[in-house]
Amino acid sequence: MAGVSPQPEPTVDVLVVDDDPVVRFGLAMMLRGATDLRVVAEAGDGAEAVELADRHAPDVVLMDIRMPGTDGLTATETLRRRPRSPQVVVLTTFDADAHVLRALRAGAAGFLLKDTPPDELVLAIRHAAQGRPVLSPEVTRRLIDRVAGSEQDTIRDAARRRLGLLADRERTIAVELGAGRSNAEIASRQHLSVATVKTHVSAILTKLDLNNRVQVALLVHDAGLDPPG
Repeated sequence: MAGVSPQPEPTVDVLVVDDDPVVRFGLAMMLRGATDLRVVAEAGDGAEAVELADRHAPDVVLMDIRMPGTDGLTATETLRRRPRSPQVVVLTTFDADAHVLRALRAGAAGFLLKDTPPDELVLAIRHAAQGRPVLSPEVTRRLIDRVAGSEQDTIRDAARRRLGLLADRERTIAVELGAGRSNAEIASRQHLSVATVKTHVSAILTKLDLNNRVQVALLVHDAGLDPPG
């Protein structure tokens, strides 16, 4: 329509957390190259990250794990317990780390390696802001396989008891989520509408007291349930 200015792109506010100032500077410079991302603050440890998150209300937090004082795991758990918490993307130098798994269980949206290319980093932040997982089911499965130890039987039994809280249809959809399938793919496979799948996913998250699909996938894998088909 003539005379009407185009609507600006939605801005994703990002908090960068790393104890190395050089890494923080590099990440911030990288993200400032994306017009729809805005670095609102930088923190050097987990305690400062929580304080700055309260002050700036970022949409996404890029969180280093190993930091002096309050580490990134503790900060992630603190942030994700809050009612309107930011999405947390864990930064790590390792792709198979028990600490990363703990962060995912706490509700982190996923993890990135610190040498992730800039375009992939920007895309991952956009996905996290939309509530989309920032890792593939294959990466999740490999991570769990590598850190699983002698407590696997206990973990499996506990996960199966927890999934027992779900109705049969919800449990089927939870297993589909464990395979990394989208709502549209699940709807097609289960002969449901996408709206119905969304309703079931919301019910699953509520009943299991989880806050994202990654956590559901982890629980399904803990239970040792193979995805259908």
